[in-house]
Amino acid sequence: MQTPRRVRDLGVTVGTLPPGPLNAITDVPGVRVGQTTISSDDLHTGVTAIVPDGYADGLPAAVAVGNGYGKLVGSTQVDELGVIETPVLLTGTLSVFRVADALLTWLLDRDPKATSLNPVVGETNDGHLSDIRRRPITPEHVHTALDTASSELPAEGCVGAGTGTTALGFKAGIGTASRTLDSGTIGVLVQANFSGTLTVLGTPIPAQPVDADGNSCMIVVATDLPLDARQLGRVARRAVFAMGRVGSDFSPGSGDYAIAFTTNRTPAFADRDLRPAFQATTEATEEALLNSLTMATTTTGHRGHTARAVPHDLLRLR
Repeated sequence: MQTPRRVRDLGVTVGTLPPGPLNAITDVPGVRVGQTTISSDDLHTGVTAIVPDGYADGLPAAVAVGNGYGKLVGSTQVDELGVIETPVLLTGTLSVFRVADALLTWLLDRDPKATSLNPVVGETNDGHLSDIRRRPITPEHVHTALDTASSELPAEGCVGAGTGTTALGFKAGIGTASRTLDSGTIGVLVQANFSGTLTVLGTPIPAQPVDADGNSCMIVVATDLPLDARQLGRVARRAVFAMGRVGSDFSPGSGDYAIAFTTNRTPAFADRDLRPAFQATTEATEEALLNSLTMATTTTGHRGHTARAVPHDLLRLR
């Protein structure tokens, strides 16, 4: 058994821009993460909540769709209005609607005057390792993830919405990373669950394919840069592009989405100044995806299916 380690601790440095103090989405001021994990013989699933300060007043946001084979609740209103007005939650595919309902309850309890809210909830299919038809997520799981959200380094690997996911032939899960710029910070959190050949700094690392249904990826990009919704859409697309850097094959059954938001409501960026933000996004997404693998552990779940952790020695040779 190997100890979970972040990819940077294994000697793999992605890109050239510096990470934030935690190298996590929570390096963006005002962004918190909370998670609830369910792990038993045949259940490996959970909830991951990304909670930015000021969401109730609307934060500039955008969604980029790499492949739309997924259930991203609330995405059309984000496209239409260019804002998020709730935390962003992630879970397993068949639990996404229960999570959205529980999020609504949590929000209504905090705003007795609300008559319309647009919960944003994404998913990937963890049915290879978890009995997905049982839909085990309860309101208490959702509310705990929201109530315990903190600005500390989020747990990675087999936790929260990543408890039962696999990617690139190995056990995967939740991963996070960040990059700092002169003008602000970009942080990324991923729920990795997609097919392809793991590629580390351009070198393929083949694995025995995992026969898992519903290969997908959810990417959440947070920043405090002063970007408008259109510019955030451009940033979000770069996050989806970064999946190719780690070897995604963007299969037809993959639901690949990125949600980007900013906590800064005073857009002042010119498009010509976006190049560093694009670089920061692709680097942070690539590293977050690798962290989702190196922080995961070998898991045996539903019907005896096993997903093995990527051997760290393979990465140390890069």
